[in-house]
Amino acid sequence: MKRVVLVFGILSGLVSSALMSITMPLLKKGVINHDNGWVIGYTAIVLSFVLVFFGIRAYRENNGGTITFGRAFAVGILITLISCVFYIASWEVIYFNFMPDFVDNYAKYTGEKMRASGASDAAIAAKVEEVRKMKPLYDNPLTNAALTFLEPFPVGLIITLISAAILRRREPATALA
Repeated sequence: MKRVVLVFGILSGLVSSALMSITMPLLKKGVINHDNGWVIGYTAIVLSFVLVFFGIRAYRENNGGTITFGRAFAVGILITLISCVFYIASWEVIYFNFMPDFVDNYAKYTGEKMRASGASDAAIAAKVEEVRKMKPLYDNPLTNAALTFLEPFPVGLIITLISAAILRRREPATALA
């Protein structure tokens, strides 16, 4: 199990890191905005977690073609956790080295979007202040990592559950002679 989990976890993590490394500079340059950025980001997360399905399947095929839901879930969730570590590490590097102004830019974007939709100055100020209060959390590497973990993990958990349910296969019942 260890080999399959490591191989597919690392592959999933590399895909996740690569896609984040491609999309975040596009966000910073304004090629994509925060509204469609989350769609692109979660699509990238889902693409990286497709490897959970293939990892569970590879484990099943390497072990006689059978796997219980519990074992499939264990393989999938371990792949997910490894991938999440890559995702978190990538975001930490990007945030602290290339985008330390991410929260400020997001607050500015939120205010501009609210202004364009006709929100009152008081509502805009309150929302911008709410977003800016997140900055100390993002500036602390531990809370940044915890908040970042909450992005990919639920997606990985859902994909793991679905994959385990689809791929489970019990041994065929032996016929009584």
